[in-house]
Amino acid sequence: MTARIGLPAPDFTMDTVTFDNGFPLPKSLVDYRGKWLLLFFYPFDFSKVCPTEILSLNRRIKEFTDLNVEVLGISGDSIHTHKAWMRSSEGIGPLSFPLASDYSKDATIAYGVLDEATKAPLRGSFIIDPEGILQYAVISNSKVGRSVDETLRVIEALQSGGLCPMDWKPGQNTIT
Repeated sequence: MTARIGLPAPDFTMDTVTFDNGFPLPKSLVDYRGKWLLLFFYPFDFSKVCPTEILSLNRRIKEFTDLNVEVLGISGDSIHTHKAWMRSSEGIGPLSFPLASDYSKDATIAYGVLDEATKAPLRGSFIIDPEGILQYAVISNSKVGRSVDETLRVIEALQSGGLCPMDWKPGQNTIT
């Protein structure tokens, strides 16, 4: 199944890791049922742009949890590489959300973010609603990091239930 807006998000099961757990914990889309989910793909651990995004999301995780949003980061790196990246002196340290290993590339392909040249994911952000429906997707060049402000704005726009014009900000009226 390919990811399409307004349809059920492609299912996945991937091993995840956090700084504290010493063993992989499998996570599936169904585990997030009842909550919003920000699924974000990134190219590689131990890279230049990826840690800026991940650490920015981590610093602002409370803003996501306040909106009933879970966050899951995904790359094609192994669980062992994720763990090493968290624990390395040049790494990202502890995170408030798990990192998943899509070593098989199944989710990367299902969500349409496989970079054929590198065989790694492009930068892809997917917002899935509590019923498992894909509500938003953006895929960008691996050289350009994403904006946490824009991601939060889009989540709040989707949660508003209204028609949100360009540059809409939380607290502003929606179109009737």
